[in-house]
Amino acid sequence: MGKIYTALGLMSGTSMDGVDASIISSDGDREYSIKIEKYFKYSDDLRQNLINIRNKVLLIDDLKTHFNDIKTLESELTLFHAKVVNEIIESSKIDVDLLGFHGQTIFHNAEEKISKQLGDGEMLSKLTKKKVIYNFRQNDLENEGQGAPLTPIYHNLLAKTFKEKGKIKLPITILNIGGISNTTSINENYKMTSKDIGPGNCLIDKWLIANSDKNFDKNGDIAKSGIIDKFILEQTIDNFYYNKTDKKKSLDVNDFDISFAKGLSLEDGAATITELTADIISKKLSEEDIFVCGGGRKNKFLIDSIQRKIKNKISQIDNLGIDGNFIESQAFGYLAIRSYLGLPISFPETTGCKEPCQGGIMVKNF
Repeated sequence: MGKIYTALGLMSGTSMDGVDASIISSDGDREYSIKIEKYFKYSDDLRQNLINIRNKVLLIDDLKTHFNDIKTLESELTLFHAKVVNEIIESSKIDVDLLGFHGQTIFHNAEEKISKQLGDGEMLSKLTKKKVIYNFRQNDLENEGQGAPLTPIYHNLLAKTFKEKGKIKLPITILNIGGISNTTSINENYKMTSKDIGPGNCLIDKWLIANSDKNFDKNGDIAKSGIIDKFILEQTIDNFYYNKTDKKKSLDVNDFDISFAKGLSLEDGAATITELTADIISKKLSEEDIFVCGGGRKNKFLIDSIQRKIKNKISQIDNLGIDGNFIESQAFGYLAIRSYLGLPISFPETTGCKEPCQGGIMVKNF
């Protein structure tokens, strides 16, 4: 066992609702322990400003067009993260060596080798007086990778632990349903393969935000009360979505839109969009048992819809004794430690990079 480092992983997903924070101790290899987990909600103004800028940045040139707005928002977001870090360290009294700072994604295009996460690592280091690892995706993109998903190496570590404790049998698939859905499949020899497979919460959330005063469909109750428009569903499947998700290895929320559901009632639109999401996810899943994590696992109607379409069993990853809300923030704490130690964080079988690839930039600004 190598030296144990303690890192605070900070993750804000595509729902743009707040920051998940997890303190994890690890040697960057097989040893790890989770110390604390906490969620910090964005203010309504910050969340709306983040959604607005993401909606404006649809092409790489938009990053230049909206440069000033992006820099202002980046500072505000970094200040929010600094408050999170200082609060959680002060309240927990845990000595943290590193911050794993993912930031907030506003644009991702692997073909153009750009993935823009809002977050100023230098500023965060200065405000927290901690070493910060950030910009995790760029080196993978420069080495012919997709820049995503980055969590599989941590999923693999979890699988080893669960297997050794007799909680699972391999092979398994870990299905993460965030804004985008991705999978990590792990076989009996701990070989992992990973990919983005389609929309997760993004279409459902967009529909609710556009047509109601809600930001998401709690438990899928609104969709459950609606009627699926089978004509629109079949037309959308045939004309667009499978073609797009088959051709692209990594996906962004702006790859998908809700215009096909225009004219439907709130409930029928939610039902149709949820069914579309379930259909795409189900057709991309392997045949082994599935453990689901991420915010989308709480949408019971979505999970039940996926389950009806597949033979293999879907279980909540929480059943294995880990909180499915914080897998990604734990992962970025683990990735920060691996980055600090010069270990690879992405692999040909996960992102498509040409060889195992280090990632992340470390800054110390205090």
